[in-house]
Amino acid sequence: MEELMIVANVSIVFGVIYKLFELFVGRKERMMLIEKLPVETLTDEKLKNGGLSLCDLKENLFPTSSTSLRFGCLLIGLGLGLLAGYCLVLNSQPEYFASDEISRPVRETVSIIYGACVLLGGGIGLIVAFVIEVIRASRHK
Repeated sequence: MEELMIVANVSIVFGVIYKLFELFVGRKERMMLIEKLPVETLTDEKLKNGGLSLCDLKENLFPTSSTSLRFGCLLIGLGLGLLAGYCLVLNSQPEYFASDEISRPVRETVSIIYGACVLLGGGIGLIVAFVIEVIRASRHK
């Protein structure tokens, strides 16, 4: 239990430090985005009337944002990676499914296969989502 508390405390400290850095870097990024806004957006009638909304800014800055596509492709990639990992383990480590006594090297190999396949599948899913977004953006321009 004591080892768990040490890990929890260290992760909390590093998490807080990370969030502080992210806060300051995010502020700089927001300021850079505001500087990139076109002058027409800032001097538009909507701004004079107080009707400038976040949706207008989002459409100007991020015209092809599609979170659901990214999330869907990520989950499909993770699922396919898990399936590919299962097939690899089934073919390369048959003793993993055959016996009750599993040696440590076999367990480690299986965990490496599953982890690598899931991460590879998730990465491929995100790359597919990016390619789809690029194709969509090129069609709209």
